[in-house]
Amino acid sequence: MSRIGRQPIEIPSGVSVSLSPGRVMVNGPLGELSQQVPDRMKIEQENGSVTVTRPTERGDDRALHGLTRSLIANMVEGVMNGFSKRLEIQGVGYRAALRGADLELNVGYSHSVVLKAPQGITFEVPTPTEVIVKGIDKQQVGQTAAEVRKVRPPEPYKGKGIRYEGEYVRRKVGKRA
Repeated sequence: MSRIGRQPIEIPSGVSVSLSPGRVMVNGPLGELSQQVPDRMKIEQENGSVTVTRPTERGDDRALHGLTRSLIANMVEGVMNGFSKRLEIQGVGYRAALRGADLELNVGYSHSVVLKAPQGITFEVPTPTEVIVKGIDKQQVGQTAAEVRKVRPPEPYKGKGIRYEGEYVRRKVGKRA
């Protein structure tokens, strides 16, 4: 076993990590997450930290080592603080509203688009032109935010559509008379 690339993941109080062959479970104040991990990676838990060690220095082992470590660190962060993605809606008459736990979008179609909140995901609409996707699983939050954006992606001529907060949309000139 190589000692190179061993960066421990600190486990805050209130979070418990249980290890079984090929699986890591993290339990915290916001919920519980479980993730399958490669059997080749050696995962050890000792005095408040989790360490992932790779068996060799080959390229695929190095990649799996970084992936495994990131997945565990994101699970710990998720059950402690959670993750969120903010989306902005731009366009005249474009707006969002909550209908129960579901998100209703009016973005220029002849009908409103209703998106059901997946399990573990919540939507917030602080203003009609802003949507916040929250959850404890980083991958699921990003996927849900991408599906909301996909309803009406920003177009390059007028910039109308749903975009991530701070996203730059490259504008085109359009036709000239």
